[in-house]
Amino acid sequence: MAETAHQDFHRGEMDIKDQRDTFGGFLTVTVWAGALIVMYVAMFTVAFAIGAGWLGGLAALTVIGVAAGVIFKLNATWWATLVIQVLVLGIGGAIIPWIVSLAG
Repeated sequence: MAETAHQDFHRGEMDIKDQRDTFGGFLTVTVWAGALIVMYVAMFTVAFAIGAGWLGGLAALTVIGVAAGVIFKLNATWWATLVIQVLVLGIGGAIIPWIVSLAG
């Protein structure tokens, strides 16, 4: 029985499309997660630890996000995500101090 199984195997004839797609997805998730972690750690470090303020942190996030998109040749989904993050964080950075000033 073991001899029959060994004889049926022919190296290089198996379809590995699913394995390639899975590994490609894993690499995509890894690049995205790594880039997002670096972006947010840099933003909070610049904004709070260094004291450059929210706009300085937002600028760091934007620069790192653009660099990651160019270096890793990320698709349009990355760029749309980056634009949405910058807009939401920029609006939040403008509204929160205004609300705090109203509260007194």
